[in-house]
Order: sequence, then C-alpha cells, then structure tokens
Amino acid sequence: MFKTIEWSDDGVVMIDQRRLPGEEIYVTLRTPEEVAEAIRNMTIRGAPAIGCAAAMGLALAARRAEDKREQDFEAAFEAAVKLIGATRPTAVNLFWAIARMRAVYHQNRDGNDGRALAAILVEEAKRIRREDEAMNRRMGEFGASLMPDDGQVLTHCNAGALATGGFGTALGVIRAAVAHGKKIRVLADETRPLLQGARLTAWELMHDGIPTTLITDNMAGHFMHKGEIASVIVGADRIAANGDTANKIGTYSVAILAKEHGIPFYVAAPFSTLDMNVATGEGIPIEERRGAEVTHLAGVAISPGGAAAHNPAFDVTPAKYITAIITDRGVARPPFEASLRALAAHRPS
Repeated sequence: MFKTIEWSDDGVVMIDQRRLPGEEIYVTLRTPEEVAEAIRNMTIRGAPAIGCAAAMGLALAARRAEDKREQDFEAAFEAAVKLIGATRPTAVNLFWAIARMRAVYHQNRDGNDGRALAAILVEEAKRIRREDEAMNRRMGEFGASLMPDDGQVLTHCNAGALATGGFGTALGVIRAAVAHGKKIRVLADETRPLLQGARLTAWELMHDGIPTTLITDNMAGHFMHKGEIASVIVGADRIAANGDTANKIGTYSVAILAKEHGIPFYVAAPFSTLDMNVATGEGIPIEERRGAEVTHLAGVAISPGGAAAHNPAFDVTPAKYITAIITDRGVARPPFEASLRALAAHRPS
C-alpha cells in the first residue's frame, strides 16, 4: 500500500500527488518552508492530510530550533505556525492540527530543554497521523452499512488514502463496505480543474481492485436520471455547526442533482473537520486559486491567451441537501445542529 505521508529521520516523506497517476514519486521535505510550499502547491492535498503535514512541518521547525534558547525556540516555532497557517484557508484540519501542536508546546515548554521539547512535538505529529488513519477506519465501519449492497456509488474529487493519513474518508467508507462483502462499483467525477477524480480517485480504487468508471463532471445528472447511481458520498474540508459543508468545487451541484433524483447524499469526514465556531456555511472562507489552473491543463493552454478565469477551489453544500454526515464518532442526521452537537459532546475512549 502506498503511503501518503509519514515521518522519517530525514524529514517528512510524502507522495507527490501532482505526479500521479503517471509516476509514483516520493519527496522528502526537511524544513517547515518546504512543507508549507508542498501544501500550497498541492504536492499534498485533502483536509486530513494537510493537517498531518502541518503538524509535521511544525515538528521540523521545533527540531531545527532545538539548540536555541527558550525565547528563540518559541520565536522560530511561532514563525512556522504563521507560515503554515497562511497556506490554504478553507481546510479546517490545517488549523486544528496547528492548534493541537501549539497546545502541546505550551503544555511542555516549562521544565524541558529545546531538544526534549522538539522530541515531544515530533511524537505528537506522528501521533496525529496515526490517529487520523484510525479515525478513518472507524468512520468506514460507521458508514459501511449506509452503502448499497449491490450498486453504483458516485464520488467527487478524492477523499481517499491520498487525502488523509491513511485509508480515506469517503473512499474509506467504500473500502469498508467492500470488505464487508458489498458489491460496490464506483462512478468517479473527473473533478475539474485539477482532475483529482481522474488522476487520484481512479488510481487509488484501481490499486485496490474496486470497479471504477470515470465520468466528466457534467455527466452526473445523466446517470442519475437513468437510475444508475444508488448513492453519493464525498469528503469535506470544513463542516459548519449547522451541517453546511465545504468540499471541492462542484460538490454543491452534485448534491442538488442527488436531491432532485431522490438519491442519498453522504458526507464522510473526521470529527476534526467540524468547525463549531462557524455557525453556517456563509462563514467558511473559500480559497481562490490561480486562474491558470482553469485556463491550462498539465501546463498546456486550453483557452485563448489572456482569457479571464475564476477558480474557487471549494463550494458550500447547504445542510438541507445532505442525508447524513459520517464521522469517526458516529453518524449525524438532520437536524444537524442537534446531532453534531451531541457528537461533539461524545469523547471516544
């Protein structure tokens, strides 16, 4: 099985997702600056995986500063917090991981020298990645029963092992359902403009031997109308307290189509993706990326020179279109204000 991201003595090792599916290339990042750039340029992507990368980037900063005096250590660590926190605004797991690493730093800075403190932060970053994979596997078990016994499931973007510390969110649910003997076939949206569905989801599922068919983003309604889609499952980058969910651009359109055709629409995400400080989707910041990602494909222009392009990376699906939200703490159903609050109060052992 490929590894999305892991810690090594040499630095943070991650698969370069920009090179897939043509090449399975791993890069080793040795500084927080390199990790920040990898998050920004989407060498690594997917909200949970970004959280893991952020934690490891801060661990690298701590290790680089381990011989500094206390004030200089803190300054270097906080500079890395600011740097990594400025990479991508929508995925709340980034900020969740940063806050967790900062909390561990403040809890342990008294009575520990820089070397001991760096070691503690390295272990915390490694723990975050392990916990993410374990959460995904629990999520898969919670969601497997919601998948059809025999049918085709549509997914958008990539919410698999490549988007996480391991196993996957939406694809983790599919993997768990298949492991339970369900005969699932996956219909994968290509996911313009960066083709995460075509390049990554198809690659992952074919790697696992799960039947997968690729479609363009504007084909979903056609296959729903023909009765060829039993359910839809996607991941999430941030979930508001009322259940409104930000995910890769195009998810909102799929949700409306699913509602119109009476098809269940599921969101799968670790509980760390829930942002209880944001009341509704209106409060979720939407990242605007370079227009060149729309006007060019693999570096080749597909539009007239100088053509203007909008490139919001995410859209928000209102809670009214979501059948259920699958988390590592259980399944939330409407009304989400109550069900998500109940899961927030539940602290798994």
